[in-house]
Amino acid sequence: MKTNRFLRAQAGRLLLVEAAFCMLLVVTGGSVQAHVEELSEASPSRPSNPSPLSNQSSPEGVGLQLASWALTVPYGAAKIAYAIGGGIVGGLAWAMTGGNMEVAKSIWIPSMTGDYIVLPQHLIGEDHLYFVGESAEKPHVM
Repeated sequence: MKTNRFLRAQAGRLLLVEAAFCMLLVVTGGSVQAHVEELSEASPSRPSNPSPLSNQSSPEGVGLQLASWALTVPYGAAKIAYAIGGGIVGGLAWAMTGGNMEVAKSIWIPSMTGDYIVLPQHLIGEDHLYFVGESAEKPHVM
């Protein structure tokens, strides 16, 4: 009985923390989007404002760093679970096909490659976030 009460309290705390992270993302997401729109509207002849990534002590830079850290925790956990699952399934496929490495690699490479960390560049659209890596024929370029 006490265990159920403890688990409910932990679940409540976890929901509160997740709600705070979502709120942080919504708040910083709006300011990041406004900043990106300002940069795109700036004329090329006029020197543009420094990006939030160049000045990480600015409120936008700090917000991006916090948001990327907050998003990396669940995203990284999901990516690691996906990679471990791909490793297991690839190993089973290798065993079932009598040691055919091409079959195993076709599962291992996409599941184990890709991005494990959310960077501020991903949040502002400068770089693409790859959950599933590229196949063996097309190497993933960073």
